[in-house]
Amino acid sequence: MNANENLIKVGITHGDINGIGYEIIIKSFATSYLQELCIPVVYGASKVASYHKKAVDVKDFTFNLVKNAEQAKEKRVNIVNIYDDEVKIELGTSTEIAGKLAFLSLEQAVEDLKKHYIDVLVTAPINKNNIQSPQFTFPGHTEYLAQKFDKKDYLMLMVADDLRIGTVTGHIPLKDVAASLDKDLILNKIQILNRSLIEDFGIRKPKIAVLGLNPHAGDCGLIGKEEQDIILPAINSAFDNNILAFGPFAADGFFSFSEFKKYDGIIAMYHDQGLIPFKTLAFESGVNFTAGLPVIRTSPAHGTAYDIAGKDIASSDSFKEAVLLALEIYKNRKEYKKINANPLKFSNLEDES
Repeated sequence: MNANENLIKVGITHGDINGIGYEIIIKSFATSYLQELCIPVVYGASKVASYHKKAVDVKDFTFNLVKNAEQAKEKRVNIVNIYDDEVKIELGTSTEIAGKLAFLSLEQAVEDLKKHYIDVLVTAPINKNNIQSPQFTFPGHTEYLAQKFDKKDYLMLMVADDLRIGTVTGHIPLKDVAASLDKDLILNKIQILNRSLIEDFGIRKPKIAVLGLNPHAGDCGLIGKEEQDIILPAINSAFDNNILAFGPFAADGFFSFSEFKKYDGIIAMYHDQGLIPFKTLAFESGVNFTAGLPVIRTSPAHGTAYDIAGKDIASSDSFKEAVLLALEIYKNRKEYKKINANPLKFSNLEDES
């Protein structure tokens, strides 16, 4: 039993063992303030963790080995062993064993999340190729988690402070984007974002910007008709359902003139349309959050960074922000449920605003 029952238990997957996962985990929790805010539980391998700890210039840092998440102690960085055998670590290289261990970590963490042994999940970066197996046939964490929690309606949301960008289509080839779009899909993503902004981020009346698909948002149909035929009708339907959605905006001008700062959330039509400006503006601190799930999962916005693995130069900022965002969303959801349980109190708050 923990002395402080209010501490949130954060499950952490170790990701690809040949990347920077352990480095950013160690650097993030080497400072005591983050350990004061939560109880970290790393799903990893103690022998692998020891190898990486030697490569990081952090003093007085140790992992607390526990059999399971229920035994995790506060003010310690706990680690649950998901693999006991010797492992060959090949920094900066994609290997079969690295993919196997990444999946084992994710699988056990998700099972514990389902059983409420941990409260939230933060995932270190994986290699999306070597993790593929009969058990993992997904393009990434987002799709895997949606399947595990039986959710068809979800949204990959990139977050950095007040910048929040979701994408209608995910990890698909660019040539397939236009054919994948329709009014219902766009409306669905707007609705998920709106709900997440309210429940997860505590914004009572969020404003959402929707980007166009084509250059200049189609130029009134001259460059493309998706804006007129699909995107605008979805925006109008959202507005008719009391969602403050606006657009479609031309993506280039929208970001270059700081138009995005007027909105609480942004819907992009495809992966790079949203992630290129996001990573340009907030690469060091960006967080990937899977909106629409009944559980909370965040991740740093970067990948395995094979090129700098083992060099002790990786920034832990994005990982720290992923932990902090998971804690914030957990608290916001609890507050939202409390308000929903007492609608009269919420009504009074509305009257006072």
